[in-house]
Amino acid sequence: MENHSRISIIGGGSWGIALAVLLHKNGHKVTVWSALEAEIHMLQENHEHKMLPGVKLPEDILFTTDDKEAVAGKDLLVMAVASSYTRTTAHRLSSLVGESQKILNVAKGIEERTLMTLSEIIEQEIPQADVAVMSGPSHAEEVGRGVPTTIVVGAKSKDTAEYIQNLFMNEVFRVYVSPDILGMELGGSLKNVVALAAGIADGLGYGDNTKAALITRGITEIARLGTAMGGRFETFCGLTGIGDLIVTCASMHSRNRRAGILIGQGKTCDEAMAEVKMVVEGVYSAKAAMGLAHKYQVQLPIIEQVNQVLFQGKSADQAVRELMLRDKKIEVSDLPWPET
Repeated sequence: MENHSRISIIGGGSWGIALAVLLHKNGHKVTVWSALEAEIHMLQENHEHKMLPGVKLPEDILFTTDDKEAVAGKDLLVMAVASSYTRTTAHRLSSLVGESQKILNVAKGIEERTLMTLSEIIEQEIPQADVAVMSGPSHAEEVGRGVPTTIVVGAKSKDTAEYIQNLFMNEVFRVYVSPDILGMELGGSLKNVVALAAGIADGLGYGDNTKAALITRGITEIARLGTAMGGRFETFCGLTGIGDLIVTCASMHSRNRRAGILIGQGKTCDEAMAEVKMVVEGVYSAKAAMGLAHKYQVQLPIIEQVNQVLFQGKSADQAVRELMLRDKKIEVSDLPWPET
């Protein structure tokens, strides 16, 4: 293991903090940076994040709001800010990042205005960096407690992917590597939109059959768009595709599913986001997904209905009914029928 590397977590939310605890356990020197002074003060005072109760932060993790202290001389920067703050944070830190300094993005989302993935945004704002991504079925609440978790690191070079794999891997955190950054990021962001649909179905009182259908047809939509954009089909069958989709649709840790449940129970999108009290990434990715669907001329019926419920005032019940009553289809269109 690459012991005693200097790693900064950029963002003091629950996912960043869970990874800080993991990396500290692996023997690394960890700094946590946040733009929010109140957040840093809370972490310094309580040595605990309010969204991760019972996960104690070691005394020798450094907490700072100082940009230079967070970036200078670090072996790895872990970008763990919410997707809507990725661009502003990358822009803010760009001048401090060294040539080929490694940045690992662990947030999930697509920028609505540009339809760019988060790694593309970081590369645009910090062109001198070596940008990688990490994704997979990994709730912060479980990683913080050391529950066995498996995840994938994607990078442009195998050397970078394996370097980061060595930093994170331990007996409860298994890390695979992949060259398909695009496929990983699309799976990670679009699954949040399908999880909203799964939550909406739960909120309406539907059952396991409905959930299984949404997960299965949801990954089909994600893979249809992802392969049209150049992602690898195998990626959508793996941990960062179907694996991440299952965990997000099935777990009460999922803020996207929780928001969906509230919407299914009759709350508006804004009311649901306020009640969940955390960033609901799927709401931001939903519009971007439709933008990509139009750009690549791909049909995404589930994601389209989620957009209509979120932004066009459509009733959740009506949306589910329309999904069930769509034109009759063949499940897998290129499977041949036997000759009769």
